[in-house]
Amino acid sequence: MVTSDRNIRCQQNLTGRKVALVVLGSNIWPLVRDHAAEITASVDAAIPGSYQFIEIPLPPKARFSE
Repeated sequence: MVTSDRNIRCQQNLTGRKVALVVLGSNIWPLVRDHAAEITASVDAAIPGSYQFIEIPLPPKARFSE
């Protein structure tokens, strides 16, 4: 299962489940798209009961000068 819900481990009891989790650090499509190879590799390597978090940092906020 691929999700961007960072709290899924706290919200669901996954003990004994056969689902593998790949959690994305962002759900902003342009950022996710840039990490497609890493996401694909994590999904391909997933085994039942595994958990993988993929850090997808947000770009720095633009600062406006006066």
